[in-house]
Amino acid sequence: MSKFGIIEDTLFIPLLGRIYASERYPHILYDKSALSLKLQLPLTEQPHQSQYTLLASACRAANMDRFVRNFLTRKSDGAIVQLGCGLETAYFRCDNGRTLWYALDLPHVIDFRKELLGEPEREHLIAGDAFSETWIHRIRTELPHTPLLVTAGGLFNYFEETQILRLFRMLAAYGNIELVFDAVSSTGLLMIQKKYMKQVGHSNVQMFFCGGYRPGVGHQNRLSTSGPYRRTLLLPYPQNRAEIIHTAQHEAF
Repeated sequence: MSKFGIIEDTLFIPLLGRIYASERYPHILYDKSALSLKLQLPLTEQPHQSQYTLLASACRAANMDRFVRNFLTRKSDGAIVQLGCGLETAYFRCDNGRTLWYALDLPHVIDFRKELLGEPEREHLIAGDAFSETWIHRIRTELPHTPLLVTAGGLFNYFEETQILRLFRMLAAYGNIELVFDAVSSTGLLMIQKKYMKQVGHSNVQMFFCGGYRPGVGHQNRLSTSGPYRRTLLLPYPQNRAEIIHTAQHEAF
């Protein structure tokens, strides 16, 4: 695992959550592909997580799946793009048998993903930077008019707000695109940094982006006031400690 940098190494955290839910709470999320990876990776070397943190990852994935399936129901001719895909296995959970998928991450992560999961017939792996225009230019060259759903699960927390807003503006220039991502409040972000990331062995990871007010700055996150975006918040489960962890935020351009 030393081949990864600090941020990339966090890709094992959501995988452990999906494995945990699949084994104990399959009504929340069942991920056959994640279970298959359990025997291929030294996941026992990962720091201990609590039930809460494990289910947090599983609930986020389940919520993202709902958006993906809803999009494919509304726009059966659409395509899915996964930013910061890591070892995400949504393709195997949500694919409808005809959709094109694109999975983007840094080159060494893509190589590792390909080694473990291969490259399915309709899931194209792209090595690159999520904030570079290269990937969306490539996809729009291949699919000039296809509706796109771009997912960014567990990604934006690690980047500055200005970078994320630039990404939104970039996507807005490429037409018919929806973006779904998760975000926490400023209080939640502080809690993740001080407790959660330390608990999973990544106390040196810096996190920046949140979906609300940031202490000491005194202004609302510009996400809610910048650009012609529609925001929808979705609570995926009843407010039960074992099930409701994350909300997801959906941005349509």
